[in-house]
Order: sequence, then structure tokens, then C-alpha cells
Amino acid sequence: MPLSNVYAIASKDIVFESFDGEAVVLDLSNGKYFGFSDSGSKVWQALSSGVGTEALIQSAAGTATIDAAAIETFIAQLVEFGLLAPSSATPLPSSDDLPAALAAASEPLNVSVHDDLADLIIVDPIHEVEEPLGWPAVKQVS
Repeated sequence: MPLSNVYAIASKDIVFESFDGEAVVLDLSNGKYFGFSDSGSKVWQALSSGVGTEALIQSAAGTATIDAAAIETFIAQLVEFGLLAPSSATPLPSSDDLPAALAAASEPLNVSVHDDLADLIIVDPIHEVEEPLGWPAVKQVS
């Protein structure tokens, strides 16, 4: 699969937060959440902010655990999970501290998928109220 040069968050249902440098991504449409290795968090943050794949690959050059093939595989996973989509935006350069952050990462690129809380996450007790059904009305996920 050829890589796009820049990616963006795939939908408004994808939200994420960084906790002490570790990214957690939540897909509100299906309740799945995603955790990343330390290097995966750095790459996610770069990609989701519009850093181009070429700049990302250059930033990772010389690291022990991350090469171009690993980045391509990681991006393909993020696209497959529906977290990122190719974008026609102008790619941004990587930050000056990204190469050092990637070099300091001790784990290879990895994303883990969790759906143990999906039933609770997709329930919106404030907005999903239907008179005859009561509160809350639970969305059916296919």
C-alpha cells in the first residue's frame, strides 16, 4: 500500500488525549479505545498533527527500533482501524525534538485495541433519550 504524504484524524468521532506522553485514542462511534507503545504515542501525535510521513521517516532515521517499514505498517494499522485517513493538506515538518523523542523510545511501534468498555462508552445518557424507551437509549453497534 503506498503511503500518503499526510494524514488527518479520520472522523469527528475520533478523540484523543495524551497522559504523560502516552496517547489514548477513543472511537466514540464504536466504543473502542486504543493504546500505544511509547514510540507509537510519539508517531500518533506527529501524524495526527499533520506531520508528513517523509518528515516522520527522516526523524526516525537512526533509531534502533523504528524504520520506514515499521512506520508504514503502523500507519496502515491506524488507517485500517479508522483512526487516520489520507489528507490533501500540506504536510507539516516534524518538531525539532521528535528525533530525540523517537530515539529515546524503548518499545517498537505498537497499537493495542480495547473494547471491554465499548458498551458503556457508546451510551450517551444526556443525548440518547427516547420517551417510550426510557433513559438512556443504547445504540446498537454492528
